[in-house]
Amino acid sequence: MDRSSQIIRASVVGIVANLMLAAFKALVGFLSSSVAIILDAVNNLTDVLSSVITIVGTKLSLKPADRDHPYGHGRIEYFSAIIIAVIVFSAGATSLYESIGKIIHPTEPTYSLSSLIVIGVAIVVKLVLGRYVKKKGEKLSSDALVASGSDALFDAVITAATLLSAGVMLIWHVSLDGILGALISVIILKAGVEMISKPVSELLGARVSPELTRAIRQEVMEFPQVHGVFDLILHNYGPSVMIGSLHVNVDDTMRADEIHALSRQIQELMYSRHGIVMTVGVYAVATGNSPRATLQREVTKLVLAHPEVVQTHGFFYSEKDHVLSVDVVPKFGIKDFTPISKSISDELRLLVPPDFQVSVVVDYNYSE
Repeated sequence: MDRSSQIIRASVVGIVANLMLAAFKALVGFLSSSVAIILDAVNNLTDVLSSVITIVGTKLSLKPADRDHPYGHGRIEYFSAIIIAVIVFSAGATSLYESIGKIIHPTEPTYSLSSLIVIGVAIVVKLVLGRYVKKKGEKLSSDALVASGSDALFDAVITAATLLSAGVMLIWHVSLDGILGALISVIILKAGVEMISKPVSELLGARVSPELTRAIRQEVMEFPQVHGVFDLILHNYGPSVMIGSLHVNVDDTMRADEIHALSRQIQELMYSRHGIVMTVGVYAVATGNSPRATLQREVTKLVLAHPEVVQTHGFFYSEKDHVLSVDVVPKFGIKDFTPISKSISDELRLLVPPDFQVSVVVDYNYSE
């Protein structure tokens, strides 16, 4: 079963569980003539909405790429997660409002045996359902499923607080409805904000996990022709669609057909292992003890002598065009690299004839 089918299956489980719980509450409500329990059953029907949103979002995300969306529609899943997170946040805000009202104007709730049975069953169902859906969401990297599972778990916590309040009321005749409700509501609001922030961050272009970038670099470096991996850039177009690019250092003695073969091997490896559509660029490394190789070593040593620089690559030298160029990666946190770049350029000009054009290209590490 593929990822999308598993997400839909977990969501269907959520729908069925909530429908069964609603039917149970409605039956108990009618048998006990309790309007409150019947209304609670209707409220359970609204919990189905989270699972429906997840299914709809997953289905829409499977739409193939078209002229207007050449990278597919995978990011729709993030919108689904945002909508569910907003629902959770709204539930927390509503609960907080009602809880504050109970604190200001306390009431003495009454609990029947039938209502306590319903509360107990609801806690068990919501806990099992919430853990199942959330665990599936984490396994499948589905923010929508994680949010839906969290929603169910929060329902269980709220219901458990109601049961605790009922116990305290029956034993000590003290109502904790408002206080417990307010505390739990704040927790739900905080969780709602966290649930919203993750998919929003993905839509804004969040940095991919360092574990993935390290794995990619290690795997590419295993090719014997590769002497370095640089400029790794990854764009996320949904949980299962990623497009990226990188550069590799190879000997300047490699033929074009050999470079072509190496690029294809790297691309196939990245797609088979990570599902990444990868573009591979090449930097030529001077070999032996040629003047160009000697100059490259001098340039590398000079650039890395600057403590503000963490990496250098992309060395290019052309006597024909009178050009010397090198890429440098500054440390994070340096807001203005211009003075350092100028200093490096001035030092590099001392290594080449005066009529050469010296270029220092400032790169940034987008993946780590």
